[in-house]
Amino acid sequence: MAVNAQGAVGAVPDPLGLAGRAGSAVPIQLLTPEGERVEHPDYPLEVSAGELQALYRDLVLVRRIDFEAIALQRQGELGIWASLLGQEAAQVGSARALSPRDMAFPTYREHGVAWCRGLDPAKLLELFRGVSHGGWDPKAHGLHLYTIVIGCQALHATGYAMGIQRDGAVGEDGEAAIAYFGDGATSQGDVNEAFIWASVTNAPVVFFCQNNQWAISEPLERQSRVPLYQRAYGFGFPGIRVDGNDVLACLAVTRQAMQAAREGQGPTLIEAFTYRMGAHTTTDDPTRYRLAAELESWKLKDPVERVKAYLIRSQLAEKAFFEAIDAEANELGTRLRRSCLEMPDPEPLAIFENVYAGPNALIDAEREQFAAYLDSFVSQEIAR
Repeated sequence: MAVNAQGAVGAVPDPLGLAGRAGSAVPIQLLTPEGERVEHPDYPLEVSAGELQALYRDLVLVRRIDFEAIALQRQGELGIWASLLGQEAAQVGSARALSPRDMAFPTYREHGVAWCRGLDPAKLLELFRGVSHGGWDPKAHGLHLYTIVIGCQALHATGYAMGIQRDGAVGEDGEAAIAYFGDGATSQGDVNEAFIWASVTNAPVVFFCQNNQWAISEPLERQSRVPLYQRAYGFGFPGIRVDGNDVLACLAVTRQAMQAAREGQGPTLIEAFTYRMGAHTTTDDPTRYRLAAELESWKLKDPVERVKAYLIRSQLAEKAFFEAIDAEANELGTRLRRSCLEMPDPEPLAIFENVYAGPNALIDAEREQFAAYLDSFVSQEIAR
């Protein structure tokens, strides 16, 4: 209810008719944790046996990339790693809903999205090993660079989407942007400012929140008094909650939201209700702030195992298929480890390159100082 200037109580204005589209707190689900297929009237999905097998392959290989990277960090080969364990379905399902023309804006954890956009996982390791600036061609992959500053990629995606509008690339076969972030990022000003801009400009962007229950060590109930998907209602666009461990539901919901954005219907907030089964990063110890029983309960909802169970239950894949995927995962792990160990260290002075488009007096002076510092070690060796 709302109070007008005369103190009278009346209904809250709802010119966009969003009250009836606020969504349900029950996550949309197409595949149960036990591997049973269910239907949803608003999100029909036809998927072939080959497509299901391809999704399972994605999930297994993405998890292996994550596993290998954690091992490399523990062995001192990477400086840090942000694990996606438990969030594979949210990333693979949403990324496979994108068209080649769409642009994805990730955080530092979207390794599954990067995989689905065709990025060599070794490029990700370059960033975490510190041997490059972590760059790739965003346009070639439809994937923007990893963003470390929490939430600012939501503004980047919104600005990009506004550019899509102004380029006239909105329509049935148009383009759209998608911004990935976690539940903790929804408390950042950048994300809320992005919601405002996307709403008032009707920008073709989808906000994909992976609610993994923990903003580092802060639980969800310390971040929000309402389900996160409902925040979209206050900004004037739809919000949807989906089972983030269900790759089929994430695929169907994201596919529909992206198409709506491409057609000019404006933004959507998708809350993928999932769980971070590992640490926030390899510098974190989750046993200090969450119960082991919580983790064990979420293991029963494992996104990889439920697809495997469905394939077996429906007789859509035989033993040889699973063995072949496991062998491919082992081969990928071996290749990824070899690539990491063989990465050449950059020249020390390379840190000063590409800072500015043209010459800069301060950068030039710092380069000379650092070069002199490095030369001093050579002089000491000669003196000995």
